Amino acid sequence: MTRDDRWRNAAWTILSFVLIIALWDLVVRVFHLPTYLVPSPGTVMGAGLEQWPLLLEQSLWTSGAILAGYLAAVLVAVPLGMLIVASPLLERLLYPPMVATQSIPKIALAPLFVVWFGFGIWPKVSVAFLIAFFPIVVDTIVGLRGIDPAMIQLARSMGAPRWRMFLKLRLPHALPSIFGGLKVASTLAVVGALTGEFIGSDRGLGYVLVQASGQLNTPLLFATLVVLSVIAMAFFYAIEVLERVCIPWHVSQRGHPV
Repeated sequence: MTRDDRWRNAAWTILSFVLIIALWDLVVRVFHLPTYLVPSPGTVMGAGLEQWPLLLEQSLWTSGAILAGYLAAVLVAVPLGMLIVASPLLERLLYPPMVATQSIPKIALAPLFVVWFGFGIWPKVSVAFLIAFFPIVVDTIVGLRGIDPAMIQLARSMGAPRWRMFLKLRLPHALPSIFGGLKVASTLAVVGALTGEFIGSDRGLGYVLVQASGQLNTPLLFATLVVLSVIAMAFFYAIEVLERVCIPWHVSQRGHPV
């Protein structure tokens, strides 16, 4: 992707948000919606500026929980996906329990984590880890298994050891799929950390949302949601930049014809 393509994408992103804000403001004005129901963008901005020290402090706590849970998910899910692909026995032992745990709503597990870990950061990290773990491990498995068997046979016929085939063939071929899972998990980790803060926390943006909702402070609630959206986008685009650095050769990183 060229520099002009990046600037064009950035311009379209900014334009899309401008249109959303304009439509939001228009709906509030046309239907005369009260502030306690749907505040105008200007009112939300005013609340955010008024409470920016609080939002900044709490966003740091939430971002730390998101990052910790996400990194833990990556460090566990990617090696586990590799082991499952390498060993059919491990796949039979581990894959069914992983699928079973994903059928349990994470919000149902959050109170249990509060009982185990208290009201600190660990319940938030645990929920973020659980909700981000599964897409990473599944996409890692799919990517590692998606290589053409003929390429593996060719490498074996040339006497390549298994570790070299993994590093030179399987892993590069799997990276686009792995990064797809990482990008999906980056937004899910935000949801997981927020879920943990809803259930049991005295810090973070989830705690601010609960307090603002209880006080019917809708402008602050909307301002907090905007901050959460910015954090989620920052995590997503950070992974996208890393993807561009690691696999610049892949077709997804090339410029698209207009």
